[in-house]
Amino acid sequence: MKQQAKLLAIDGLNIVRRVYEASPEPDSDLKASVALRHAFSSFRNLLEAHEPTHVLAAFDYGGSTWRHALYPRYRENRAPMPSCLRDALPEFHQRLAGAGLHVLMLPEVEADDVIGTGVMRWLLEGRGPAVVATTDKDLHGLIAHGALVWDHFKGEWHDDAWVRNKFGVAPELLHDLLALMGDATDGVPGVSKIGMKTAARLLNAYGSLDAVMAGAGILKTPLGERLRAEREILYMSRQLVQLKTDVRLGVTWNMLAYET
Repeated sequence: MKQQAKLLAIDGLNIVRRVYEASPEPDSDLKASVALRHAFSSFRNLLEAHEPTHVLAAFDYGGSTWRHALYPRYRENRAPMPSCLRDALPEFHQRLAGAGLHVLMLPEVEADDVIGTGVMRWLLEGRGPAVVATTDKDLHGLIAHGALVWDHFKGEWHDDAWVRNKFGVAPELLHDLLALMGDATDGVPGVSKIGMKTAARLLNAYGSLDAVMAGAGILKTPLGERLRAEREILYMSRQLVQLKTDVRLGVTWNMLAYET
C-alpha cells in the first residue's frame, strides 16, 4: 500500500538557536560546533519520528526583510546571532543537504514566511497532513488551516485545543491577538496596556480585530480611546505578525521529496 504523503516543515534556526542557547558556555567556535552536532541529531530525530515523504527545511536568509521595510524598528532589540554560530551555518546546511534535505533560505523573507507558504500550498492542494516543527508562536496560526505543530524540545503536539488553552483564542484569531498585545521579542508594538488576557477577551467578545475596532474602538472608555489613538500602529502590527503565504519558493514538491 502506498504511503500517504506527509510534509514536515522544520523551522531550522528555531532548533539551532534553542540548542545553542541551552549551553551556558561563552560563545566560541567549539560551542557552535557542539550545538550544530546536537542540532543535526535533532533533525535526524524529527525525520525518524515523523516519517515524512517531503521535507521543507527553512532558515532565515539574514539581513533586512519586508517587515523591516514596513517598520524599521522591527526586531531592533533582538540580540544578533553570535558570529561563531553564523559562520558555521553554511557547513551545517551542506550536512543537511548530504542527508537528503533541501535547505530553503530566501532574501527579504523570514523562514516563517517560507514555511507558511509551503504548508498552505500543501494543504490547499490536499496532499496530506502537514507537521511544523517549531516553538515559534507565529507559526501556530497554521493550525487553523489543518496543520499540526510539533514542539521537539518538549516532545508534544500543539493543536487547536492547545492554542485555545495557551492563548485563550482559536488559532484563526492568533495573529489578531498578537497584533493587539504586541510581541516584545520581535519588537511588534501592539496597543499600549493590552496584554494577552485583555486581547483574548476582546477577540472572543467581538470575533475579530476589525469587529473589535468597530465595537470596543468606539467606546468612550480609556480602552476605546487607546484603540482609536493607536489604530494605525495596531493594523501595522497585524501586518508584521501575519505570515506571508505567497512567497516564490523556487522549488517543486519533487525537489522536497525525502527518501529514507
